[in-house]
Amino acid sequence: MAKKNMSEMSFLDHLEELRWLLIRSTLAILVCATIAFFFSDFIFDQILFGPKNPDFVTYQFFCDLSQQFGLDKSLCVTEIPMRIQSREMGGQFSAHMWTSITAGFILGFPFILWEFWKFIKPALYDSEKKYAALFIIVASLLFFIGVLFGYYMIAPLSVNFLANYNVSSQIFNDIDLDSYISLLRTSTVASGLLFELPIIIYFLTKLGLVTPTSLRKYRKYTLVIVLILSAIITPPDIISQIIVAIPIMILYEISILISVVVYNRQNKTQ
Repeated sequence: MAKKNMSEMSFLDHLEELRWLLIRSTLAILVCATIAFFFSDFIFDQILFGPKNPDFVTYQFFCDLSQQFGLDKSLCVTEIPMRIQSREMGGQFSAHMWTSITAGFILGFPFILWEFWKFIKPALYDSEKKYAALFIIVASLLFFIGVLFGYYMIAPLSVNFLANYNVSSQIFNDIDLDSYISLLRTSTVASGLLFELPIIIYFLTKLGLVTPTSLRKYRKYTLVIVLILSAIITPPDIISQIIVAIPIMILYEISILISVVVYNRQNKTQ
């Protein structure tokens, strides 16, 4: 049977399409998670536990940068005083499972985008449908850049600050495995989704929910919100907050330009 057009589909038809989108996306995540499950040594030892080592690439970068600017070794990390522990019988198994699922979501994200594109495709103009590949590539690229930014910037800054924060010399940081992984998971996945801002603004502009004028009008409020978010997800020092805030504001400015293009095109077609 031929597939119905968007205008011919009832509310229940839309729900059925959405249900299958979620099912196929979930299966894709599970397949990728199964693959990631068998690479636990690499994922845990090389990736997850990387930011807790003083020789992590981010720490080395800031150390070299500080020396170039004549700051001696003020930004060098010589020690991460913390140990990772598992205090529950099923703690390591649970961490293995949820880490695999998180890896499955990250690896399967392009497929999820493809399913999302197929869901909204009937509502698009014929001239827009040909940009499917471009949409998948750009949105996936933004997501992976965001994940890398979260892993190489937000996560190590947070780990270093929190591990070295000490209210008493009698306290040593024995960090629970789940707490440590949760910090890295939040830093990477949230950052990846945050970098999808230009894509989100594109569709919001098409739906008429935002305009270039409104985005410019609320720019200063957005800056405040970004600084607040930066303060929440990073250590409470101004350098870390600026490092996180700058790329987000750049994405916001790019989103304004995208909104301008979409808005002007819609006005021409009317």
